[in-house]
Amino acid sequence: MVNKKALALLLDPEKADLSALPVTADCRPDYIFVGGSTGGDTTAFVRALKKKLSTFDFRLSTIPLVLFPGNAEQFTPEADAILYLSLLSGDNPEYLVHQQVRSARRIHASSVEAIPTAYILIDGGVETSTMRVTGTKPLDPSNAEGIQSIIDTCVAAELMGKRVIYLEAGSGALTPVSPDIIKAVRAATSLTLIVGGGIRTPEAMHAAWDAGADIVVIGNHFESHPESLADFVRAGSASLTGSSTDERFMRLALAEAQKALAADEIPVGCVIVSQGQVIGRGHNLTETLSDVTAHAEMQAITAAAQTVGGKYLPDATLYVTVEPCPMCAGAIGWAQINRIVYGAPDPKRGYSTYAPRAFHPKATVTAGVLEDECRTLMQNFFMRKRKTGISG
Repeated sequence: MVNKKALALLLDPEKADLSALPVTADCRPDYIFVGGSTGGDTTAFVRALKKKLSTFDFRLSTIPLVLFPGNAEQFTPEADAILYLSLLSGDNPEYLVHQQVRSARRIHASSVEAIPTAYILIDGGVETSTMRVTGTKPLDPSNAEGIQSIIDTCVAAELMGKRVIYLEAGSGALTPVSPDIIKAVRAATSLTLIVGGGIRTPEAMHAAWDAGADIVVIGNHFESHPESLADFVRAGSASLTGSSTDERFMRLALAEAQKALAADEIPVGCVIVSQGQVIGRGHNLTETLSDVTAHAEMQAITAAAQTVGGKYLPDATLYVTVEPCPMCAGAIGWAQINRIVYGAPDPKRGYSTYAPRAFHPKATVTAGVLEDECRTLMQNFFMRKRKTGISG
């Protein structure tokens, strides 16, 4: 179904406003999925969508329109393909096979490609319309037993002959399917892997891709923020030019460093990321606050702890433009942050010289990401200070 990392825009015929459709020749998703949990006139909607796309630009008519049906009545021969869904995460026969039987004759008689798909609901922290309609509960990813059940269900799907696995946190999910779950499923199966629900930022989209998702689906977010599609499309294009996840987040840390520079602070910036989303940001504020402890890492750790509502951040990655000092390394260790990524080394005051064991024992470190840019920012700052006679 897909030969590269792809973005799918999900449109619900009952909710989507085609007059606000953000798709253009320069801002186009790889797929458009059409469907919802309840109803809507799918045939009329697909016809109107095709007309709208061709009116914008004839090239948009090449975007595959794929049905993502909530029931047998949502099939239309106007589409290019249909995800022939079987809700394997639940035990309601209506959505395991009965709806499929009702639609089988019409689909078989059409020219629409049917793609056998295992639809698997993952708990996203909120009751979804799919749960209410199907009367099924999502699989629980919060414990080892639940994670193993998710993996086993996906393996069973492959043994059944499915071609696609769709991991769904649900429309409006508070949390998306975690990268760890995606990685585990990717390692256990070779099927095309679709992930949707709760993805609201390009960073979260990339986190899902990097973990092993082939297609990321976003619907609810675009309903309320149609203009944001351009950000996702640009971010997707950047990934094709080799931009790594670490580089993307380090650039956010560099943006924080620029804030410090604008305030005449030593330009160090930091972001903390969990499940593909930034949960804490900070930049150096020692002069502004007259506080020698107000380093970028300390600011970001405090912000992240407030975001998650707890002092420990074991699932987080910290990105900082300069190697942490011993004080910050100690705080990073106490917060139990499991991965640290930094740009430029600090041979005079860096943790690796004075406190190489300060991080949590299980933490990993990646050094040198965008090193030249991070170093140049620091060098230019201190060069300017020396020229003005002010020591750094």
